[in-house]
Amino acid sequence: EVQVVEAGGGSVQAGESHVLTCKTDIDIPNYVMAWFRQAPGKEREGVAAIDSMNLTNLADSVKGRFTISLDIAEKTATLQMNNLKFEDSAIYYCAARYGLGVGFIPGYFPYWGQGTQVTVSS
Repeated sequence: EVQVVEAGGGSVQAGESHVLTCKTDIDIPNYVMAWFRQAPGKEREGVAAIDSMNLTNLADSVKGRFTISLDIAEKTATLQMNNLKFEDSAIYYCAARYGLGVGFIPGYFPYWGQGTQVTVSS
């Protein structure tokens, strides 16, 4: 079973920056790692995705504020979140799948982390 482990959740003030990391042990060269988030009462939404060819995708709501990067050797994806807003508060989930391409369809990702809470105070 592929493992996906997130780290870095916490509480921040609006306007501040925060970093989430996600490590996987997926065992083939072509893979995708993505961040999703889910706020109370809302559906899970894609935030950012990156594949092992370094193709990236960012949701419109975070473009210009968030970036995603991938350390291929460590199989670790980093989500850099800048200028955080109250509406960014959510449980952030990391997911992984085999293959390439950076779509945000949760059902395409078979491997998920436990989630980590990010709370932004206004």
